[in-house]
Amino acid sequence: MDWIDAATAADRLGVKPATLYAYVSRGVLKRRHDGRRSMFDAAEIEQLARRGRPRGQPPELVIESSVTALGLDRPYYRGHDALTLARTHPFESVAELLWTGSPGMWPADPSASQGGRDTTRHEAADPGGRGLSRREEADRGRAARAAEVDRGGASRGVEPGGWAGEVGALRAAVAAQRGLPAELLPLDRLQVIVTVLGASDSLRHQLDPVSVAATGRRLISGLVDALPLVGAESATGSIAERLWPRLTGREPTPALVDALRAAMVLLADHELAASTLAARVAASAKADPYAVVLTGLGVLGGPLHGGASYGAERMLAEITDPGLAPRVIGERVRRGERIPGFGHSVYNNGDARGAALLDLVESAAPGHDRVAAARAVLSETRRRRLPEHNIDMALATLAAVAGMVSGAGEAVFAIARTAGWLAHAMEEYSKGTLLRLRASYTGPPPIHAT
Repeated sequence: MDWIDAATAADRLGVKPATLYAYVSRGVLKRRHDGRRSMFDAAEIEQLARRGRPRGQPPELVIESSVTALGLDRPYYRGHDALTLARTHPFESVAELLWTGSPGMWPADPSASQGGRDTTRHEAADPGGRGLSRREEADRGRAARAAEVDRGGASRGVEPGGWAGEVGALRAAVAAQRGLPAELLPLDRLQVIVTVLGASDSLRHQLDPVSVAATGRRLISGLVDALPLVGAESATGSIAERLWPRLTGREPTPALVDALRAAMVLLADHELAASTLAARVAASAKADPYAVVLTGLGVLGGPLHGGASYGAERMLAEITDPGLAPRVIGERVRRGERIPGFGHSVYNNGDARGAALLDLVESAAPGHDRVAAARAVLSETRRRRLPEHNIDMALATLAAVAGMVSGAGEAVFAIARTAGWLAHAMEEYSKGTLLRLRASYTGPPPIHAT
């Protein structure tokens, strides 16, 4: 069997590389990986070239993007393996990578890895300042002082260009939530927070890359710091460390906070997922970054997207003992329901992000009954030959082990994916053309006036 690379295959078919990968996601073509390259069966490409566009398939909306490529079982951010980034980099660094192509001022410390599990701490989480330059130590000190947070969630100071929200905007976002029901899910609160932060930001219409990246830092910081506190205040530190007490009242452990950080890295982007496509359409119309994120949030909560983690959380809560897993799964199968947290429209043979995150959670909390319940679910779904689990199931397990509030997984997903939405928005801002899909009309013939 002869194998050819993607460029050769696309050239033979007369399509763009993005269309070639769309054929893969729809099952029209198969591929294998040769190192970091995708390789295609030359005979299969030749057969498709002679046959023409696959029949019975709707035309693809193909959008060229340099943000994320989807591999066989994982995404690659700007060419970097997301699983490797999750082991070695803080979320802030990965967001900078998505926005600028460079990880910026948040370097990883690979030497901190112990026993195959990353224990990297970045500048804001390293109390001893180990591995930092004098300038970085000074920046860290200023950021720590600037990021002191009131009990209500509003920062007392702002570090220009840093990961901190604007004081007035944060206080307004906190105040806007005071009349909301206490049991409101975090994802619903995030929509309120984004609206208020956007209305308070006089720079929201600056759409050049540098300005959008600065908006992204303020926005993500605001999303975290304006959520109500559940646990003890974490006035300084990384986004993951600040997010922890907004989702759980339990004392943080380094290993579990590290799993939360890794989850955010793994969820930062996923090519043209439904919410990202919606966000790109909004950006193509020159909607400001806050409106772009609101658009993404509106789509993400659907049960076939980011809302799947909420369904997985509820399913896991039913399994109070691992021995109940067969009954819980069996009842859902009998009712014809989708098993939340299982299967993936792209990764037919398993989502490596989910496997990596679940391993991290298990390593952080060995012997935990919620991990045992999750493993029992995986065993039962495999016994029934159901699809493999995805990152939503692993995210639900992390939430359960950490004792997070209901719907916490959706919030983690949304805050992390904000980085990806803004990276895609930057591409649309630079193009200056409106994304305009066309419908294939199937209704009654138009009636022409006589």
